[in-house]
Amino acid sequence: MNFSGLVVQLLNGLAGASSLFLVGAGLSLIFGVTRIVNFAHGSFYMLGIYIAYMLTERLGGGLWFWPALLLASLAVGVIGAIVEIVLLRRVYRAPELFQLLATFALMLVIKDAALWMWGAEDLLGPRAPGLSHAVPILGRMFPTYDLFLIVVGPLVLGLLWLLLTKTRWGTLVRAATQDREMVSALGVNQAWLFTAVFALGTMLAGLGGALQLPREPANLGLDLATIGDAFVVVVVGGMGSIPGAYVAALLIAEIKAICIGIGAVEIFGIAFSFSKLTLVVEFLVMAVVLVVRPWGLMGKPQAVSRNSAPAEAPLRQADAALKIAGGVLLLALLAWPVATANSPYLTVLAIDLLTAALFATSLHFIMGPAGMHSFGHAAYFGLGAYGAALLVRSLGLPMELTLLLSPLVAAVGALVFGWFCVRLSGVYLAMLTLAFSQIVWSVVFQWDDFTGGSNGLTGVWPAEWLADKRTYYYLTLALVVGGILLIRRALFAPFGYAMRAGRDSPLRADAIGIDVKRIQWVAFVIAAVFAGLAGALYAFSKGSISPDTVAVGRSVDGLVMVLLGGLQTLAGPIVGAVTFTWLQDAVARNTDYWKALLGGIILLLVLVFPQGIAGFVGGLFDRRREAKA
Repeated sequence: MNFSGLVVQLLNGLAGASSLFLVGAGLSLIFGVTRIVNFAHGSFYMLGIYIAYMLTERLGGGLWFWPALLLASLAVGVIGAIVEIVLLRRVYRAPELFQLLATFALMLVIKDAALWMWGAEDLLGPRAPGLSHAVPILGRMFPTYDLFLIVVGPLVLGLLWLLLTKTRWGTLVRAATQDREMVSALGVNQAWLFTAVFALGTMLAGLGGALQLPREPANLGLDLATIGDAFVVVVVGGMGSIPGAYVAALLIAEIKAICIGIGAVEIFGIAFSFSKLTLVVEFLVMAVVLVVRPWGLMGKPQAVSRNSAPAEAPLRQADAALKIAGGVLLLALLAWPVATANSPYLTVLAIDLLTAALFATSLHFIMGPAGMHSFGHAAYFGLGAYGAALLVRSLGLPMELTLLLSPLVAAVGALVFGWFCVRLSGVYLAMLTLAFSQIVWSVVFQWDDFTGGSNGLTGVWPAEWLADKRTYYYLTLALVVGGILLIRRALFAPFGYAMRAGRDSPLRADAIGIDVKRIQWVAFVIAAVFAGLAGALYAFSKGSISPDTVAVGRSVDGLVMVLLGGLQTLAGPIVGAVTFTWLQDAVARNTDYWKALLGGIILLLVLVFPQGIAGFVGGLFDRRREAKA
């Protein structure tokens, strides 16, 4: 790449950084004040570009283009304020991860609302009037609209700086990022402050989307694609730091632009495609920053948040009633293939429910008792699945042996990634797990010769004696039940008590000789082993495997399962996995807008059962037991 090409690519990076900064700044504001990890933030970006397209069509284009962009961002801000008042105010007192579950459900609702209003086709907006031509730069043509975007980023940064440092409202916002309870104690109306911050944050996301209208089409995949980039910008820049968000957006956008400009090169006779790095480069940057400076480039170490949710009760051994209920459930599962002999599909669905239960239980093992929140658990599910597929296809190993070896593949990945992850905590730990998961996904997606690339691997069938789905169901049942019982046994062993001690009081645990980080590292590996086993069972049940198995959506599904069932109960992940997987299957088969219906059901469950379904039921039994006593 020559000098002029490098300059043009750097300018492209500056243009892309502006919209990325707007989305990241909005997310950073919302998190800094409300402490909500807003999973629906990418949806507001998507709404911005859709509403801008609709307004430019209705107003007739021309000079109305510019007011349409501003009106679109304002409309998104109003939608954000309504969402905060109607929904989020009701979950502020819930545990923070349940707030994330509510925003995930909101994302599903917004996606299908956009599908209903604008359809599934990509919508390409008009060119910006007055900025639709290009200018020569070092002998290359560069769009004037991109030059305009380069100016927008610093301009918005300056306006936000004035708002947050030179106004009373900005002072309150900065104070709330440090201590929300103290701001409330001083007489500030905390509810309306939250609403105003959420509206401003979503308006910035909407403006970022609207400004992209001349550059990219509006489509339904923008929400997930954008939220991943926004998380990276916020974490790399530093939680709550607006200048940090701008620096991170510049850094990531420029690195991406340079990778595209370099293209493919040959080093020591080996061809390297730097352009492929664009799929994962931001997560590589995030991983490096979190390992070196866990609180981000311009952030500060995060204070311990005060959560008004009730303290978690100690885990208890199963009483006689629960053991009887478990025995009845096991008998029902054993009889399932016989009772559903006329419907093979129900047997296949039951296999999916069992693998989901094991996957969710393995995630709960590190999220609940160990207190390590993971946004990237799909990495180990996928490593187990791909490990099984590759061992069968490439090495010709028998299927029975691969079920033993594939969890070890996941364990090796966790052994490496976990060493870095357990050195962080809170949202930074969660984001580092997401970064490593996306790195695994990128390798799987792009290594065509080995993993099949985007096409995945086919012909991954179980042994002949397991060709009958009912027989495979019983094998899955045995391994899943055995895996869940082993996880439960570990929780009530000395290791489990040490793990919970490290979660509840790291300083005291360290003082009595418990190596907290080593315990967490071992727990990380144990969880990966069972997630890998779930992945292997899933691969053989489907007969094929694809990169979707490792994608962020799989990790989100696991989070939803754990939170829906209840983080503070051992039965929670099983109840959540069965509920979510069954709902997903039942709703998807009965309506085209199944995401909205599923999201609405999840929102209802979050509002009615803020401690999860199993947590709510367990609380009822505890109150009855106390009343009798």
